[in-house]
Amino acid sequence: MRHTTHQIRNTKYEIRNTNVPGFTLVELLVALAITAMLLAAVAVAFNASVINYRENEEIYKAINSARQALFRITSQLRTATAADPNAPANECTLITADGQDLTYRYDGTAKVLYLVTNGNLTDPDYKLCENVETMTFTKDIVVEGAVIKVRSVQIAMTVTAGDTEERLSAAAVIRRNLD
Repeated sequence: MRHTTHQIRNTKYEIRNTNVPGFTLVELLVALAITAMLLAAVAVAFNASVINYRENEEIYKAINSARQALFRITSQLRTATAADPNAPANECTLITADGQDLTYRYDGTAKVLYLVTNGNLTDPDYKLCENVETMTFTKDIVVEGAVIKVRSVQIAMTVTAGDTEERLSAAAVIRRNLD
């Protein structure tokens, strides 16, 4: 009978000596650090983009609200039967074509443009536009005979949102006073 000898191999040393492709711990840590820096840069860029979007949205809303208010005021002035020549520079009082007595009033402390219906003193003032930094109504006054009339009104307003400030202006001729 033949006796065979089995040889026991030490696999611990053989594995270490084989050329198995892989990464060392140092290489993995360097790759992790580079990935972390790239993700941080992407996060900063994304955050800046979100902040910029919010600021643009705020100024868009403020300017859009101011433009709508200016459009409403100028439309009513063009068809008005009369405007008050004695109203202060922060107000424009007029009688509309359908006989309503209205006042557009700018409150500088609240930075709000209000629409006030003078014929009904029980209703609250309507906020037309907020974030108004400055607003003036400049009236072009003419005297015809003994009657003082407002021929036209120039409106200038500045709206703000965050650090952004926009100046808007409009003008309207009261057509009924052109006769």
